[in-house]
Amino acid sequence: MADEPGLLVLGWKERIDFLDWGLRRVKAKIDTGARTSALGAVYYEMANLPGEGRVVDLVLALDRRAPDRQVRQRVPVLQTVVVRNSAGQRETRPVIETRIRVGPLTKVIRLTVTHRGSMRFPVILGRQALAGDCIVDVSRKYLLRNKRRG
Repeated sequence: MADEPGLLVLGWKERIDFLDWGLRRVKAKIDTGARTSALGAVYYEMANLPGEGRVVDLVLALDRRAPDRQVRQRVPVLQTVVVRNSAGQRETRPVIETRIRVGPLTKVIRLTVTHRGSMRFPVILGRQALAGDCIVDVSRKYLLRNKRRG
């Protein structure tokens, strides 16, 4: 596959860092068939808090081999959206924003929050998160190491 000048080549699965939350090497499926990105939470609850506005409290278990290792985060909710999940059902989800690093690229992306416990990957990176920065070689995986760029 010929590399496009200036674009980062990703495999169909990569490891990403969530910089704002101090989480490293989280498995992510790079899914060009998905428009939006999704973050799997063991549990989440939305609330309107005085002085903070609308937030979502997340309980994340991002390593399938260590499901008891959970991380809690409180994140502002930008909006709620209705999406079709992988089973084709309509689902209302909160939308959050955070900084990620994938290989050398650091950027702010938006993710919907959902329950992904039965899925192999806790994170899906969709087209909107990758547009303009990356291309995907679907025949390869884990192409990147965390060298900083951007």
